[in-house]
Amino acid sequence: MTPHNEAKPGDYAETVLLPGDPLRAKWIAENFFDDARQVNGVRNCLGFTGTWKGKPVSVQATGMGQPSTAIYVHELLDVYKVKNLIRVGTCGGLNPKVKVRDVVIAMTASTDSAMNQSFAPFSYAPFADYELLRRAVDLATTRGFRWHVASVSSSDTFYAPGGIGDYKKLVAHGVVAVEMEAAIIYTLAKRFDARALTICTMSDCLVSGEEIDASERQSSLKDMVELALDTGLDI
Repeated sequence: MTPHNEAKPGDYAETVLLPGDPLRAKWIAENFFDDARQVNGVRNCLGFTGTWKGKPVSVQATGMGQPSTAIYVHELLDVYKVKNLIRVGTCGGLNPKVKVRDVVIAMTASTDSAMNQSFAPFSYAPFADYELLRRAVDLATTRGFRWHVASVSSSDTFYAPGGIGDYKKLVAHGVVAVEMEAAIIYTLAKRFDARALTICTMSDCLVSGEEIDASERQSSLKDMVELALDTGLDI
């Protein structure tokens, strides 16, 4: 147990999905897991464990942003000895080639956060686990999804003062989407010799202003969660 997590040793499976929203964690457990049980409710940052296709799996909400995410990820890896982390969430598109409902599989994650400054004087480049990434791409291809393996930006600022203009230099170097958690998840996974991957559905495009409506968002999230669960199966 920790100040942020009441789960007991062994309550988490080796593979954990990481949505930001506690209610999304609950939705995942209720709609995808068999024999789901709640293992954490501290601060309403909900965690659940159950099975998917007969294999143990967990989901733990992280809250929004890297400081909150770092707390839960650090404790999952250090205290609960989790081995595989798969972030499931949404992202904002920065490239018109990436359409709403497309799946973005983050190979690397740039960041404006101070979370990685402990590595100074180096500029650490957080990156995904290749085996998880390869599995996700193979499954997404088989299922006919529109997918993009690319760089994302994990920003500490949701309301960027300059809008998409603040990301102009990143876009020029291949960054296709912005979200808020991937970079620290990748960093901590490497620190603890674990695997990590971020899979996001593009929910809105900062270039065109296009957004997914409520019904499409739910359908897209279902596809993404099933992709993430199957990616982590038998790893």
